[in-house]
This record gives sequence, structure tokens and C-alpha cells, in this order.
Amino acid sequence: MRVLLVEDDGILGGAVRDHVAADGHAVDWATTLAEARAHVDATAYDLLLLDLALPDGRGLDFLRRLRRSGSETPVIVLTARDQLSDRIDGLNSGADDYMIKPFALAELSARLAAVARRYAGKANPLVRHGRLEFDLARRVVKVDGAEVLLSAREWTVLEQFLHRPGAAIAKRQIEDALYAFGAEIESNTVEVYVSRLRKKVGRDAIETLRGVGYRMGKP
Repeated sequence: MRVLLVEDDGILGGAVRDHVAADGHAVDWATTLAEARAHVDATAYDLLLLDLALPDGRGLDFLRRLRRSGSETPVIVLTARDQLSDRIDGLNSGADDYMIKPFALAELSARLAAVARRYAGKANPLVRHGRLEFDLARRVVKVDGAEVLLSAREWTVLEQFLHRPGAAIAKRQIEDALYAFGAEIESNTVEVYVSRLRKKVGRDAIETLRGVGYRMGKP
């Protein structure tokens, strides 16, 4: 997924960015609401991690404007405010989840994945597709019942197809899911990951649509 982190604390922000990136997601990091607005205007994000107290304003005001504009991008609020009224205010403003600082990074990974599944219409983490079985929560793939090991980035590429079964996925969409702003992208990066996935889960699992991109193969 392409994730925008809005957090002004350098130590926490760095830890969250590195952890989410290690999970295989592309992460852009904004430390002010002005930067966050610029990022959102320029890029279609799959999920936002939003602090509430930023140097140039309130995160909830940013969230409310986002929802009023029609954005349905999932948002997880990260804040030190632990009062019930604060949590209710955040959820009523359009947040999908609310995490109190300090929090365990492993829990953040689980909540991020759960929110992403809900928006993809897959609240059930188990997905079956012909000979393949996917556990979206544990990031596990089985072929004919045998578990196949995938790297974090291989899973991120595969996830693009799982969340849009039958839909054409453009090469640029996969690149956006893999890399943050400023990252160097080799021209054949997507082809390399698709080739690796085909070797692991089956050549017919991913179809090439010439001039368009890729699509998940038929069961």
C-alpha cells in the first residue's frame, strides 16, 4: 500500500516509517499539515496515519476537511490523547481507528492491515482462489495446502491483485504501492516481482495485459 504518515515527532515518526516500510509498504512522511495537504493533493494514498497535534494546526480539522471533500481514504489516528471524549471526537470526525501513544509497532501493523481489508471489502482475512489460499492477516500464501514464503515486497505486489480481483492493475499502481517519493525505481522492477510471484504461486496466477498492466488469473 501507499501510506502517508503525518507526524511531527522525529523519533516516533522515524520508527513508524521504518516499521511500515519494513512491512513492504511505501511510506511518505509529512511533519506539518501543509505538507500533508500537498501530498494528498498529489498522490492517491491507500491509508493515512494521522497525528492530531501538528505545528500548524489540528489533525482533526484536516480529517474533517478530507471527509467533506469526499475522500474515503482510510485514516488511523495516532495520538497521546487518551480521554474517551477525544476518541469519540476522532471517530465521529471520520477516523477508522484510533491508537493511543505509546503503542506497539506490531499492533500498528495489525490494525493497518485490518482497516485495509475492510476497505477492500475483505473483512474475512482468508481468501481462496482456485489452488491458492491467502491469509491476509498473517500474510501467508498456500498452494495446494503447502505454505509458500514471500518477501514483504512480493506480498505487497500480490496484495494489489487480491484487493482488486479481476481488475486490470497498471504497472504504475504497483510502483506506487512499492515506493515512496524520491525513491529510485528500476524500469523492470515490477516485471521482476511479477516473475518471482509466478515462480512461487503459479505462472497462471498473474496474467499480463499487454499495453495495460496485469490481472489476477482465473481460479
